[in-house]
Parts: sequence; C-alpha cells; structure tokens
Amino acid sequence: MLLLLTFLIAPFVMAVILSFTNQRLISPLPTRFIGMRNYIRLFGDRDFWIAMRNTATFAAVVVPLQSGLALLLAILVNRRIRGINLFRGIYFVPVVITMVVVCVIWYFLLLYPQGLVNALVRVVSMGRLGPYDWLRDPRLAMPTIILISIWQGVGFQMVIYLAGLQGIPRELYEAAVIDGASPWQQFLHVTMPGLRNTHIFVLVTTTILAFKLFTQVEVLTQGGPLGATNTLVRYIFVSGYKELKVGYASAASVIFVLAVLLIASIQRKLLTEEREI
Repeated sequence: MLLLLTFLIAPFVMAVILSFTNQRLISPLPTRFIGMRNYIRLFGDRDFWIAMRNTATFAAVVVPLQSGLALLLAILVNRRIRGINLFRGIYFVPVVITMVVVCVIWYFLLLYPQGLVNALVRVVSMGRLGPYDWLRDPRLAMPTIILISIWQGVGFQMVIYLAGLQGIPRELYEAAVIDGASPWQQFLHVTMPGLRNTHIFVLVTTTILAFKLFTQVEVLTQGGPLGATNTLVRYIFVSGYKELKVGYASAASVIFVLAVLLIASIQRKLLTEEREI
C-alpha cells in the first residue's frame, strides 16, 4: 500500500490538482488556479485528437494481433519434442532486448533506400517493388511501428499463455479425444475455456502497454511524418517537458489515465461476464 500510494496514487492526485492550474516547469510567475481552462483548450486542440486517434488505432490493431499471435506461438511451443526450449528462447529474446536497442536496429534495417528490408523487397519482387520510405511515408509509418512493436512484445504474452496452457489438466484433453473431439473442437471447448483468466490478464496488460506507446515513436519517427505516429504519451511529454506547460500536460495525463482505466474495466467486465455464463 505504501508503494502504491507513493508511486501511483500520489502522482495521479498531484496531476489532477496541477491540471486546474497554470503551472509551468520553469517560470518566474506564481502558480494560479485557472479552473477548467486546460481541459477546454485540450479538447479544442486538433493535435490532441490526432494523438488520441493514433493511440487508439495502434491499440485496436496491436492488442488482438499480438494476443492472437502469442496464443498461436504458445500452442506451438507447448509440445514435448526435442529442442523445444530453444524455440521458446528464440521467441522470447526480443522481449529481453531494450526497446531503444530494438528501434536502433530496425532503424538501420529500414533505411531508405539502401536498408536491408528494401533490398529484400527488391529481391523477392524481382525489382518490381520498392524502395519504400518506411519511416517517413505517412501511409507506412504507423504500420511499421505496429509490426516492430508486435515483434518485440509478443514473446511476453507467449510466456503467459504458455503458463496458462500448462495449467490445463491433461485429463480434459484425454476425455475429449475419447469423445471423438477433433483438434479444433479441443481448442474451442477445452483450451479456450481453460484460458479465460489468462485472456483477461493478457488483454488488459497488452491494452495498457499499447496505450503507453512512446519509445518506438520517439526513437524512429519523433511523431512524424505529419503527425501520423504522434501518440498521447508523446503529446504529454512534449507539452510538459519541451513546451514546459506542466498544468496542460497534467490535464492530458488525467484524460489518458481515465481512458485506460475505462477500457481496461470494460474488457475485464466483458470477459468476466462471459466466464460466468
């Protein structure tokens, strides 16, 4: 409780208080109470809504894709075959690597026009496609960020699903086989129900991590091109630390926290109701 109070509750309460002031990071002027002015200005800011849309789009794509791919990988590596631990390690390696290092590596792979990815595209297409400016094309920048994020993070969810799969009693599968259930029927009627609690954990944590998207964008695109990859967390960072508007950034932070809490609560409620049914 002391740790939660110090690192979660107290900072959020401070953000709520500062959101009603004109607090700046560095300013000779005294702090004044300005009411709802920061929130009014925030909701009228086009850049805020662009950042919100980009963040929501990222989460809407990454959460189902990453969770589904993690479940598929977990099923593949949940087998008693020789060398399976090697594959588990290979899939988990990107999670261990710091995101900044991952982004630097991918930056050189995606260089325009001489990067390795463009060279591979030209070879596969026999010179008919490419080169593509993966990080500076508004149509490609966000999909590129999404693919990098899934590649780096899917191993974490895979391990969670693997633990969930190993917690399902083998007797249930044996009974299903005796009853003549196909592998697909076993997946639907044994695996999926047995992973309901795991689904709740994976979906909620993946959603929170998706909404916190910052490092990939800051390292690879700095929110560009033309705001196509700017996210809510980076919007808060720029407002608070580059433009020094702490009160305004606090208002955006409050909206961000409430939005994440609302979405996570809805996910948990829907999945819990499904389990009860």
